[in-house]
Amino acid sequence: MIHTRRPFDPRQIRLVIFDLDGTLIDSRLDLVHSVNAALRHIGRPELPDDVIASYVGDGAPILIQRALGAEAVDTALVQQGLQFFLSYYREHKLDHTKPYDGIREVLASIQQPREDANRNGFRRKMAVLTNKPVVPSRAIVDALGLGPFFGQVYGGNSFATKKPDPEGACKLLEENGVTPEQTAIVGDSHVDVETGRNAGLWTIGVSYGFAPHSMESCPPDVLVDTPKELATVLE
Repeated sequence: MIHTRRPFDPRQIRLVIFDLDGTLIDSRLDLVHSVNAALRHIGRPELPDDVIASYVGDGAPILIQRALGAEAVDTALVQQGLQFFLSYYREHKLDHTKPYDGIREVLASIQQPREDANRNGFRRKMAVLTNKPVVPSRAIVDALGLGPFFGQVYGGNSFATKKPDPEGACKLLEENGVTPEQTAIVGDSHVDVETGRNAGLWTIGVSYGFAPHSMESCPPDVLVDTPKELATVLE
């Protein structure tokens, strides 16, 4: 079901910025396995899948800090766990990761030539902005055959700041020659909604991802329950 808090005219949207994990791809198992491998490596107990999934969204360093809980005050321990996590994930990032069902078709639909309110023809541009490191992000997007859809794929280390800081989003506006009013950001957590608000964008939340609960206190303009509904919202 589509839940609309603040409606917008889809004909004005020229750029759609997507989060990656929990939005375009189901990377849950590979992230869970990598975090638990890091915890085992540093002699800490493993965590349940749901707990680890709820920690995803703010980048690898914070993911490991959250997994360590109160013990994260030990900077050396966090760094040790982070380095092992990154190394392990680099090798196992595609063991189970795949696009959500219907995502390829949705992206193709969103990118179809459109007419705006003034009957001018245009083709929407799309980009990825994630807090995951940029090298594995681009590798995953390309390996899963999603690369041709996106003009840019930026990660958490592509800029001096991460989401929800608007730096990355503003860079994408500049590179694509669009205004905030012509741009929508799509994501599964409050991080993406806050990024959109900070940059003045329209926000679309997806409830099928890792952290839909985090959007309860920070609701998006539109909330969808399935990938297919994304195409409906933007048609």
